[in-house]
Amino acid sequence: MEIKDFRLAKLPTELKWLVGSFVFVLSIGFFSGLLFVESTTSLEAQGVVENYNGNEDNLEAEEMKFKKSAHELLNIIHTHLLSMSLIFGVLGLLVFGAECPGPLKKLLMFEPLLSVLLTFGGIYLIWMGYEWMSWVVMISGMAMTISYALSVLFIFKTLIQK
Repeated sequence: MEIKDFRLAKLPTELKWLVGSFVFVLSIGFFSGLLFVESTTSLEAQGVVENYNGNEDNLEAEEMKFKKSAHELLNIIHTHLLSMSLIFGVLGLLVFGAECPGPLKKLLMFEPLLSVLLTFGGIYLIWMGYEWMSWVVMISGMAMTISYALSVLFIFKTLIQK
């Protein structure tokens, strides 16, 4: 079988169950991560800035946050770039084998990797003082999430087809 012939629909039942189980558990992890992002940033641009640069100047803040150290920030960026590139690399391979319109398939295979770079590169730039990058981080994070959800939908749709 050539790589261009790879189709999830043609996999044996056991492999379909493995892929489906993997994507299901991965999705629990991905979306629980979004709950964490919501709790630390309130899904607001200023919340993103405060999460990395602190809010100790805001005397009315409900929760005091301090600027992340270089060590903390590099640890966050390093672990997220490694793990999310693997997540979206595997997901991209599965999307390649899913039933999905060609241009959308290409977008879903590559966009999340660009969004990972923009999101975590943007977080670094926020930490460096470019607070306007919080909007880039939010937009790329939304694009990444939409791409993830659409990829999962196409994968599951393909897996359950007879």
